[in-house]
Order: sequence, then C-alpha cells, then structure tokens
Amino acid sequence: MNRSGSFLSRMEILDAAEQTLRRYGPGKASVTDVAKLLGVSHGTLYRHFPSKAALREAVTERWLEEKIVAPLAELAGSAADNPLEQLHQYIVRLIELKVHYATQDYEMFRMYAAVTEEAADLVEAHIERIISQISIILNRGIEQGVILQLTGTTALARSVFHATARFHHPSHAYEWHSSSISREFDELWSLLVRGLAATVK
Repeated sequence: MNRSGSFLSRMEILDAAEQTLRRYGPGKASVTDVAKLLGVSHGTLYRHFPSKAALREAVTERWLEEKIVAPLAELAGSAADNPLEQLHQYIVRLIELKVHYATQDYEMFRMYAAVTEEAADLVEAHIERIISQISIILNRGIEQGVILQLTGTTALARSVFHATARFHHPSHAYEWHSSSISREFDELWSLLVRGLAATVK
C-alpha cells in the first residue's frame, strides 16, 4: 500500500535505507529499493534527501554516532584515577569497535569506508567528535598532573588520533588481522606514553 511521504519520519527513512543497504550492499542498493520497502515513490524520498549520496551519508552518520561515538563518549566522560591509562583504554576500545564492525557488520562498514572517500565534511565531523573525546581525557590528565601539556589540548588530541590511525582508520582494515598488529600497537603506545606522561616509571 502506498503511503504519503509527508507522514514519513527521518528515522523511518534511515531505518529502511539501512535495511536496504544491508540486504543489497552499498554498491547495489538504490533509492528505489528504499522507496519500495517504505511503500512510497522514489520521488517522495528525494523530497527528504536530495540524492542517493545524501541518504547514504545520513545513514552512515547515524551508524557512526550509535556504534562508535556513543560507546566511546561514556568511557571518555567517566572519572578516572589514571587518565593516561584511561586514554589507553579509550584508544583500545576505538580499535576494538572498528575491528568488530569490519567483520560483524561488513556491509555498513564497507559503506562507511566508501563514504570516507566521498564525504569529507561528514568524516571530518566524525573525527572531530573523537578528538573532542580524547581532549576530555587529556584535560583530565593535565589537571591531575599525569599528562604533560606539550601543546594545546585539541592539537595534542589530534596528534594522538592520527598517530594511532593505522589501527582504526578503515583504509587500514586489511592490516587488522595481521599476527603482529597487537605487538605493533603496544610498541607505538609505549612511545606515546613516553611523550605524554609527566613521569615515566
């Protein structure tokens, strides 16, 4: 039964689009497929989203917020006796989430990887969310005197993010199952700690 597009909510459209993307894959799923699932014309969806790319980006943005940003926000926002260890836990959790979804939610992760090459604004906004969370932890450590304020906190957080990018950026996903990846991260983290810690035991 056809429905009136005026009664469609953004949530309904994104739910249907995500379901369609999972079923057909990001390369084959079309706006028409989403419209059929909702029982409306594809023209109706274009009144809500101007293009297939805009719809894909909206689905990806929501997925990133729910699956990556939200779980990490809870960790970053919690009090910690050792902010330097909390920072380590945060980066490890970021890596674990990316690795998990790369294997357990392949279609959505593949779309996310594709969007990183197509939607610079969306990707930059996502990165800024992560950097702001890292900044919270760094500020906590600086206030407690366990992390050196080497530069501005945001710049420092950005450096930590980019230094560890190999272990969580989707363009490196093919490396994540290497037998040496954990050791290589531990080696990198040891170097980062030496640079960040106010005292190194």
